[in-house]
Amino acid sequence: MKLNLAFSSCPNDTFIFDALVNNKIDTEGIEFNPIIADIDKLNIWSSSHRYDITKLSYYAFTKCYEKYKLLNSGSALGDGCGPILIKRPETVLNSNSSIAIPGELTTANLLLKIAHPSFINKTSVLFSEIEDLVYSGNFDAGLIIHENRFTFQKKGLVKVEDLGDFWFNKTNLPIPLGGIAISRNFSEQEQKKIDRLILKSLKFSLTNKESASKYVKAHAQQMDAKVIQSHINLYVNDFSIDLGVRGRDAIIKVFEELQLDSDNIFV
Repeated sequence: MKLNLAFSSCPNDTFIFDALVNNKIDTEGIEFNPIIADIDKLNIWSSSHRYDITKLSYYAFTKCYEKYKLLNSGSALGDGCGPILIKRPETVLNSNSSIAIPGELTTANLLLKIAHPSFINKTSVLFSEIEDLVYSGNFDAGLIIHENRFTFQKKGLVKVEDLGDFWFNKTNLPIPLGGIAISRNFSEQEQKKIDRLILKSLKFSLTNKESASKYVKAHAQQMDAKVIQSHINLYVNDFSIDLGVRGRDAIIKVFEELQLDSDNIFV
């Protein structure tokens, strides 16, 4: 069996999937074909049910859950790891301010909608370009995700708000950023097998951290080794291994915020 597996170039994803796609573990007869793209593209593709298995933002999942179910392993959730709204120090924000976001369907954008509904002048751009676009004055503010949370201050930009803190203060739950979804076309047995293989791949990388480093660096937008490791340390955590009760509750809370039915969304 050959399956298409779509995930982002971010260090947490390449770290998790390295062993799976590079034949470092026994994949039990399944061949995984990797498709690597930025999260905005993955979210858009998920809406059309393009790939068998895909990384996607949890906001995007609310748009396609009738076609996909969530796997237990491989997710990015946690406390203190949310998107950050940034600006230049002299900028004063108002309802007309232009804001660069990493995609309409990202959880980051959903949180911005919840926290600041008056901010409607938003434009989707590649997440790795947001810092520079704000710094150069092309946008009044930007919503940064992933490794950019470790670099924006070096460019003289300042934090307006950490939307991860906003979510935690509102819900007392971890922030659900992105998960791994599998097509409902597969049987429950097949879904659970693939879930098990992703966990196996993740555990291999955790046990053999240097093994994944070449693959991670080859795809990282930010090449600084310390930034890459900080990214992995933050986004690959206990929720990546197992969503658990708190992880599932956080995802269900997203559905509640959007007044959607969360029954039967998990493998």
